[in-house]
Formats: sequence, structure tokens, C-alpha cells
Amino acid sequence: MVPSFDLVTIDSPDTERLATFWGRALGLVEVEREDGDRWIVLADVDGRRRIGLQRGEHRPGGIHLDLVCAPGDVAAEVDRLLGLGARLVEPLRTEPYGSIANLADPDGNPFDLCAYR
Repeated sequence: MVPSFDLVTIDSPDTERLATFWGRALGLVEVEREDGDRWIVLADVDGRRRIGLQRGEHRPGGIHLDLVCAPGDVAAEVDRLLGLGARLVEPLRTEPYGSIANLADPDGNPFDLCAYR
């Protein structure tokens, strides 16, 4: 099964500031928070995840896509994406929320493949 689009993630040294901005700008509400302000997720009123804010160095183009797949499919999906031309930036690893691999598309644009528990 191919992964589905999950949300757009913005890298920022001040996730609180951006969560407040995007929440007010788009009428989104916080639905998830991890490690204080390291990871914040904003959703619409129907609960659909829309924007993830990830603490990190801001850089031009510091926005990336998060894809999601079933936990049992994550290793095969990493291999499939690599076969399509993606590059592995950080290997598949386990985090408190599940598994994640950091990848880049053929042009070098970053994206993550996540499998939530």
C-alpha cells in the first residue's frame, strides 16, 4: 500500500510563535504536542491534521511533506521510495510516536515517511 499525505511540516527555532501565527491565520487548533515545543500539530475544526511545526534551524525552503503509512509497511515503503529515486537522509528509526525515515526527492527536497503507533 502506498503512503498517504499527512501534513506540511515547517521547521522553526520558535515553534510556539509559528503555531500561534498559523493557528490564528487559518483558524487551526493544536491537537498534538511532543517534548515541550519540539513538535506541535495544528488541525482544522474537523480534526484533520494540517500543519506540523518542528523545532529546528530555519532555512530557506524549511518546509517539507510528511507521508504516513502503516507500521508494518514502513521498511518496504522506504525501499520502494528509494527505488523511485529518493535518497535516504537519516535512516529509519524509532521515536516515541512510532517510526520515521528522513528522505529527499530526486531534486533534494526533504520529506519524511512516518508510521504512527
